[in-house]
Amino acid sequence: MERSLGLMCGAGELPALMASEARRKGWRVIAFAFAADTGAADHAARVVPSTIAEMAPVITTLQEEKVTGVLFSGKFWMGDLLRADAVDDAHRAMARRAGGLLDGNVKGVLLATLAGMGIELLDQRLFLGAGLPGETILGARTPTSDEWVDVRRGLGVARAAADWSVGQTVVVRRGAVSAVEAIEGTTATIRRGTALSGPGAVVVKAVGAEHDFRFDVPTIGPETIDAAAEGSAAVLAFEAERVFVLERETTTRRADAASIALVSTRGAGA
Repeated sequence: MERSLGLMCGAGELPALMASEARRKGWRVIAFAFAADTGAADHAARVVPSTIAEMAPVITTLQEEKVTGVLFSGKFWMGDLLRADAVDDAHRAMARRAGGLLDGNVKGVLLATLAGMGIELLDQRLFLGAGLPGETILGARTPTSDEWVDVRRGLGVARAAADWSVGQTVVVRRGAVSAVEAIEGTTATIRRGTALSGPGAVVVKAVGAEHDFRFDVPTIGPETIDAAAEGSAAVLAFEAERVFVLERETTTRRADAASIALVSTRGAGA
């Protein structure tokens, strides 16, 4: 029997990829488009234009389509929640139950809402194919011993920040942390950090120990490399098997062109 999947589509390339993989696995995909041009329409049985401010139509459609699994895909920004003033009653009720806009509060309300409808929130990693690299050097350049020191320093800081639900990306140079990601996102953090640290910075993206991959799979891609290259960064390192590389060939090629060492690591290094 065909199962119906509610795909919550944010910005970026992931909705199309995950919709395709879900369809390949036998799901009937209902795509809720919270961003324009998600690309999921090519693989979905139905596309439902949606906004964070209006949750009632989303809930109604989930029930109408007899959805049994929900999958988040793409970029969703906490800032969208902060700016959502004219909200419907369903959104307002969920916000009231959440209290503060901490990740744990919001996630708890979403899980309770879905569970009340008999819907399971699915682990995104099951729909990413082979996109989570193990420990490896993806590009042509290997970090120097001094850069490895900054990679390890960055992993420690980034993991701590992620554990506290602050952010996942840091910029380091010669041991000094010039930027820690907050609400602005990875790209803006890289630009801010490299502007402060100057050429030769090390950018590191890591994941909290208790990260819930049902809500988010940390991602890097061509845009990440472009931001690092603009700031003359020397290394972009990310946590092995826990960070997805979008458009891997393009990402690696751009890193090589900018002489950036692209590293998937658990933190051992040289």
